[in-house]
Amino acid sequence: MALLRRRYRGWVAAGVALLAVGLAACGGGPATGKAQAAASQLNPPAALGGGAVKVPLPASIAGLPLTTAAGQRTTLGAYRGKIVMIADFLTLCQDMCPMISANVAAMARQIQAAGLAEQVALLEITVDPQRDTPARLTAYQRLFGGKLPGWTLLRATPAGTAALWKFFHVYYQREPEDNPPGIDWLTGKRLTYDVEHGNNLIFLSPAGAERYVLDAAADARGALPPGRLVRFLNGQGLTNLYHPAPADSWTVPEAMQVVSWLAGRKIPAGGSP
Repeated sequence: MALLRRRYRGWVAAGVALLAVGLAACGGGPATGKAQAAASQLNPPAALGGGAVKVPLPASIAGLPLTTAAGQRTTLGAYRGKIVMIADFLTLCQDMCPMISANVAAMARQIQAAGLAEQVALLEITVDPQRDTPARLTAYQRLFGGKLPGWTLLRATPAGTAALWKFFHVYYQREPEDNPPGIDWLTGKRLTYDVEHGNNLIFLSPAGAERYVLDAAADARGALPPGRLVRFLNGQGLTNLYHPAPADSWTVPEAMQVVSWLAGRKIPAGGSP
């Protein structure tokens, strides 16, 4: 896959300026007493091209039809009441998406261990709906050990994909495949095109509003992707896997820091809150 170009969103910089105000607010239910005091100390990462925002989802986006890897219909609005993290990806990415998915799977296990799987939804939504059918999404997720509570792979129609990522200001574009072309890890056939896209994590509050955005690559050295996808990586992908730039990458603890902020309580790596 071609090198992912990071597209910083102009209004994120303004969102960072709102961080001091946003830190006092919690996306979950109101905390009281000691819990409120502890929650006030939870700060999401202010670096990585990220920042706190307050952007309600319009009905057109909240109700946009999505399909799960199991072929079930859903919408972002169906996740209202939960903390939601959205990542853009595609299953035929050769340089970054396997690391994104490895981190998201690690987050799902941590959230499950903390007993919060029903309160947090980790969504990966493809930028390649033409190839990423439910069957392919299922095969991809199986490489990471199968479906985990709270971790869902999704697709929209091509038109829905364009509308979704336009709203979230996530760049993606079909590009010519590398020469020589990569080989599909599932079918063994040569790839015919690539999809270049941004590296974005978008966090929604239980109220259904966009609350935090990260624009950064994934540092998955603590959660390596499965060997089949490591072998699928191109040269840039291997560099991203083994030599990520810490200043420009997000880790599982950093993403979990945002989840903890929205939950109003620390979710430790061990699991128990």
